[in-house]
Amino acid sequence: MSAFLSRRKLTAWCLALGACAAPLAHAQAPALDGPLTLVVGYTAGGSTDRVARLVAERLGPKLGVTATVENRPGEGGRLAAKEVKRAPAGQNVLMLGNPAVMVVAPLVFKDAGYDPDKDFVPVSQVSSYDFALAVGNKLQLDRAMFLVGRLWAHPEEAVFGVPATGSLPHFFGLMVGDALSVQPQIKGYGGSAPLSADLSGGNLPIAIDTLDSLYAQHVAGKIRILAVSGKKRVGFAPTIPTFREAGMKIDADGWNTFFAPATMAPAKVQLLAAAIRDVMQDPALQKAANAAYITPIVSTQAETVQMLKAFRQQWEPVVRRSGFQP
Repeated sequence: MSAFLSRRKLTAWCLALGACAAPLAHAQAPALDGPLTLVVGYTAGGSTDRVARLVAERLGPKLGVTATVENRPGEGGRLAAKEVKRAPAGQNVLMLGNPAVMVVAPLVFKDAGYDPDKDFVPVSQVSSYDFALAVGNKLQLDRAMFLVGRLWAHPEEAVFGVPATGSLPHFFGLMVGDALSVQPQIKGYGGSAPLSADLSGGNLPIAIDTLDSLYAQHVAGKIRILAVSGKKRVGFAPTIPTFREAGMKIDADGWNTFFAPATMAPAKVQLLAAAIRDVMQDPALQKAANAAYITPIVSTQAETVQMLKAFRQQWEPVVRRSGFQP
């Protein structure tokens, strides 16, 4: 009898230990089988690079590996995509992509050098960003409806400065033109810096760019942002209305999303997706992102796939109708 009781107690202890260990094992994220490289197709310091570094700082410890950001600028981000596409199956590498690389380039180039659907797997969206409509102080306008009235009366004044032709702000400018029933002239610049300089200097009356690129000038009083493109106001800029609040039935946004090469094992992709989602929920990361004018996004892999599908449905017709060619 005592032997039976001993075996029963032993079984109970084993079950109890297993029950205690299970939550602990669940709480600890599985380690990756080597260091992780996060590739950014732009120079250090830009918004995409800042997002990647915020994630890398927390993702490495989460996975128990070293996570580093590698900048591979060139060809508007396409060079990085082509290099990550060719990554060996066992390499732990992700690319932080954006719409310019993963949606627009394959539509406007005869051969971008990669196929977003065949060569990559979406892992997790990590940020979104709004576009902003801004005017220089010479116009002395503080509401979008006043600008709308002016452009209806003088459609020849609908000249929209954008950071570059073929950029997402370019195509969003065309969306704005459609919403206003005017045909804007798009004036491309060599980046956000010269665009902002011309706008604040009075050489350009109207500009469309990403909100984070224009916001500092707005805060300084050098320009005025009249509307942002999201469905709701941005957390770090709560006083700026959306286009819909300003009476224009239009909304759109951009994103930064991690993509894995198609050669990566599905189990590893799932591991990385879950870990990225976890770190994006970190209050410290979210606070740091907002301070850098970045809107952090917490997303599952399935939600990311659905977001990309909806984004393409909205933007592909606009890009194709534009007839833009590099």
